[in-house]
Amino acid sequence: MQQVDYIIVGAGSAGCILAERLSADPQTTVLLLEAGGTDASPWVSLPIGYGKLNADPRRTWRYMTEPDEGLAGRSITWPRGRLLGGSGSINAMVYCRGLPGDFDDWEASGAMGWSWRGVRPVYDRLETKVAPNGRRSGSGPIHVQDVKDQIHKVNRHFFAAARELGLPLTDDFNGEAPEGCGIYEINTRNGRRCSSAQAFLRPARARSNLIVRTNAQARRILFVGTTAAGVELETGEQLLARREVILSAGAIGSPQLLQVSGIGPGALLQDLGIPLVHANSNVGANLQDHLAANFTFKAREKTLNAVLRPFTGQALAALQYALTRKGPLALSVNQCGGFLRSRPDLTRPDQQLYFNPISYRLVPSGNGTRIKVDPFDGFIICAQPARPTSRGRIEIQSADCAVPPKIMPNSLATEEDRRTVIDGGRLCRKLMSSRALSGLVEQAVAPDLLSLDDDGILADFRARASTVYHPVSTCRMGENRGTSVVDSRLKVHGVEGLRIVDASAFPNITSGNTNAPTMMLALKGADLILEDRRQTGT
Repeated sequence: MQQVDYIIVGAGSAGCILAERLSADPQTTVLLLEAGGTDASPWVSLPIGYGKLNADPRRTWRYMTEPDEGLAGRSITWPRGRLLGGSGSINAMVYCRGLPGDFDDWEASGAMGWSWRGVRPVYDRLETKVAPNGRRSGSGPIHVQDVKDQIHKVNRHFFAAARELGLPLTDDFNGEAPEGCGIYEINTRNGRRCSSAQAFLRPARARSNLIVRTNAQARRILFVGTTAAGVELETGEQLLARREVILSAGAIGSPQLLQVSGIGPGALLQDLGIPLVHANSNVGANLQDHLAANFTFKAREKTLNAVLRPFTGQALAALQYALTRKGPLALSVNQCGGFLRSRPDLTRPDQQLYFNPISYRLVPSGNGTRIKVDPFDGFIICAQPARPTSRGRIEIQSADCAVPPKIMPNSLATEEDRRTVIDGGRLCRKLMSSRALSGLVEQAVAPDLLSLDDDGILADFRARASTVYHPVSTCRMGENRGTSVVDSRLKVHGVEGLRIVDASAFPNITSGNTNAPTMMLALKGADLILEDRRQTGT
C-alpha cells in the first residue's frame, strides 16, 4: 500500500501548483492524482486550439446541468478539464486577477487574510508580465502576455465607441486601474499556452519525491474516525497520506468527492446509504457561475472570420505561427472588453464585456459542442453580469463517484440578477448604437439587439445564455461553520487532515475570469500548508 506525506486529488490549475510547492522540500513526498490523461497535445499548447478541446471526451468531463428554470428550462453543457492542467489546459486563457473589491468581499464574508491587501503579493509572485516588445517584469512561473500589438484591427471600432460614449479606458485589467475598456492579457509563453501544468508541474516532475499518476480517479476519501487517512481509487487501490489529503478536483469534483465520502448534507447522504463522517449542508451549496449570451453582427470589413474560415487563411496563419509564434493562432478569440458600470449610481463595475473580432456558432459534436466560424465576416459583443447573487448547488445522486452529480445552477433566481442582465443588455445596445460601431454593422444576426426592449433582453438571455465556464464556491471558505465548508486556512470543518484548494473554496465569485484567482488561491494555499507544517514541527 503506497504511503506519502501529501495526496493531492486533481492536477488542475490549483493541484499542479500545490504539487510543485509541496515537493520543493526533498524530504517531503507528494502524490498527485489526475483522473484524466496528460496535456501532451498540440491542441492544448496551441492557444486557439481550445476551440476543439471542449468537445473532446478524452480531455473533458462532459457534465450537464439539470433543467434550469431561470434559463427557460434548458439543460446546459458544462465541460471541465480532465487532463493535466485541468480547465486551465482547455480554457480561453484570458488572465484577470479580479477587481480589488472582490477580495475585500472575501475577507468581509469571513475568509480572514484573503483581502486584496492579502492576495496582491501572491499574484505578484505568481506572474511574469511580458510586454509586446518582450520586456519582462516579475519572476513568477505564469507568463501574462500583453498582446495589444497582435489584436485584430476591427477592435479599433470598439475603442472608438467607448471614447464616443465617454466610457473609461484601461491599459491593464490587472494593473492599478482595472476599470474600463481594454485588451485582455492572456497566459501564454512564447506563443504557447502557459498553464500551471506547464509552468509549475512540468519542471517539478524531475523530482524523485513527486509522483504524478494520470488516469487515476479517486473513489472516496479514507477516514480513521474523523481524520482523513488517504484515498481509494476506482480500481480499489488504497493510498495513504501521513500528513494531509488535499482536494483540488474543482467546483464540481471536490463537493462530489466530499459527499460520497460522508461529508455533506446529512439527509442526502443517509438516503443514499453513505455513512456520515460529518454533516454540513454547505457542501455543494453556494454554487455560482458567470453567464452570457452573444450578440452577433455581420461586418462591413474583414474580421478574423476571413482568416480562420477558409483553408488558405488557416494555412497562412499556421505559417505565421510556425515562423514567429504570433498571429491569430497565438491568441484567444476574447481579445477586447472591459469592466464597466452599467448605471451611474453603482460604486463599482457590475459587467464584464467581451468584444470579439470573430463570429461563430456552437454546433453539436459527439455529446457536446464545438466552435464553427460563421461563413461571413462577423463580430460578437456580450455582457457578463460580474457578481451574480443567485445560488445553486451540487448534489450526488449515487454513492458511486463514477455517476455524475446533479448540477442545479438556479440561474437568475434573484431580482438583482435579472436587473443586472437587463442593464448589461442596455450597455451593449448603447455601444452598438454609437456612430463607431453602427457604421461597422452590415446587418444584425437574429436576435437583433437594437430591437429588444428590457423584457426582450431578459427573455432572450433566458433563451440563449450559457455558462462562461466559471463555476465556483461549492466548498466556500469562511470562519462561520454554519455558512462554509473550509476555514481561512482551507481546512475542512469538522475533520482533520483534509483541505480543499481549488475554485470551490472561493467565498464568492470574482468579477472576471476565474483561472487566475484559482492559481493565486493555490499558491497562497501552499503557503498556509507549509506554515502549518513548520508550526507543528512535523
